[in-house]
Amino acid sequence: MSLALVRSRALLGLDALAVQVEVQLSAGLPSFSLVGLADTEVKESRERVRAALMQSGYGFPNNKRVVVSLAPADLPKDSGRFDLPIALGILAASGALDPARLDAHEFAGELSLGGDLRPVRGALALALALRREGADRALVLPADSAREAAQVQGLTVLAASDLGSVVRALQPDADGAEVPPLERAEPAPRRPMPPGPDLSEVKGQALAKRALEVAAAGGHSLLFIGPPGTGKSMLAQRLAGILPPMSEEEALESAALQGLGAAGLDGEGFGRRPIRAPHHSASAPALVGGGSPPRPGEISLAHGGVLFLDETPEFPRRALEALREPLETGRITISRAARQAAFPARFQLVAAMNPCPCGYLGARAASARACTCTPDAVARYQGRLSGPLLDRIDLRVELTAVSPAELMAAPDGEPSAAVAARVAAARQRQIERQGEPNGQLEGRRIDAMCRADDAARRLLQSAAERFAWSSRRLHRSLKVARTLADLEGAATIAAHHVAEALQLQRAGS
Repeated sequence: MSLALVRSRALLGLDALAVQVEVQLSAGLPSFSLVGLADTEVKESRERVRAALMQSGYGFPNNKRVVVSLAPADLPKDSGRFDLPIALGILAASGALDPARLDAHEFAGELSLGGDLRPVRGALALALALRREGADRALVLPADSAREAAQVQGLTVLAASDLGSVVRALQPDADGAEVPPLERAEPAPRRPMPPGPDLSEVKGQALAKRALEVAAAGGHSLLFIGPPGTGKSMLAQRLAGILPPMSEEEALESAALQGLGAAGLDGEGFGRRPIRAPHHSASAPALVGGGSPPRPGEISLAHGGVLFLDETPEFPRRALEALREPLETGRITISRAARQAAFPARFQLVAAMNPCPCGYLGARAASARACTCTPDAVARYQGRLSGPLLDRIDLRVELTAVSPAELMAAPDGEPSAAVAARVAAARQRQIERQGEPNGQLEGRRIDAMCRADDAARRLLQSAAERFAWSSRRLHRSLKVARTLADLEGAATIAAHHVAEALQLQRAGS
């Protein structure tokens, strides 16, 4: 009887947990058994591994009882990434590979019937987990996946094109012959990001553009309310262009989440803040994630960037209510009977809605259509956004239609670069003071970091009492005022910061 151990990893959310692939060859009735809570894709590896070994010229121990155990047994395993470690374990158990070299590596890769290696999902998550553990092991992946994982600095990632190249690199030295090493993977070159839509293209709407700047500076969520054609979508599409650049860790985490999604990682978009704009027919699982195994939803794919919900009241109520906890915590946990999968979801929400079903309630431009909605229809429409959800949105701004004469006469607005410079300076003040944007402050840290003078406190207290605010709404107003003070470079919140914060929040709503 012979036993071999090969290291690999299983994905659970964004975590890649260590898995030991144990392969035992023993005498008995010829069979190939695979145990360890394996999904159908993993169980099918028996046929892929058998064919790949035979096509690669190594043969399969057809006269042996082969048992493959994926440990720990209670951890769900999915996808074809275990094909390569299973094949190597069979060869190692038969004595064809050097166990010491196996122990110095981790492996993941799907095998074709001819022995070629195919890319695997979540390669960047595998690399991040290995670096986080600080293990001194190299990660062996298919060539395409290796280029993705090589984005992680300080890690040895080796690329392989087929099973044969991996086996030759791990075989014992024979007669002093040099073993051909695997090629070290290099990350794909990062191309300069093309400029996105510029804020200068939006004419008029000074209050809305100010709200966009404040949202970017403090990491605040934002709701635009206005008739069709007033620029809600244009403004939302320009938020990412004024956000501060992503740090290396933020870029890696965002890219790892993209790699777990159905569309996979867009290598050319590495380091660019994502913008996700799901259609209003999206279900709750599409927004927050789900499936078996759990996959990230739109809120996680927007991690570090912008989630734009156009026509927000048209989204299913259940989908909108599912946003409440992630807006507070920046994470989403998907529970299943066997395990829980957690995904980061620290996004900036930009929601847009019409004031009524026809869209023209309160429109003041001379050319605007008259609203035809009844008061009951307006109340039902606006009531699709629940109070608890609205309580979690920091900024709410009304946009009005701009007349054709004003639109033609209006000069170009301030360019995104100028606004981005102010945003970056304000965000840097927040990082130096508290280590995170104002929008993420919680609990006692709000009182400690959002110091206000006496006049500002009196004004805020008066507004809270007049409009019967919840404690959450009061704290959110204080955080918005703190962001306004940071944009001005002020050490303390003043009354005029609170006054502008109230204006940007439609205080009475």
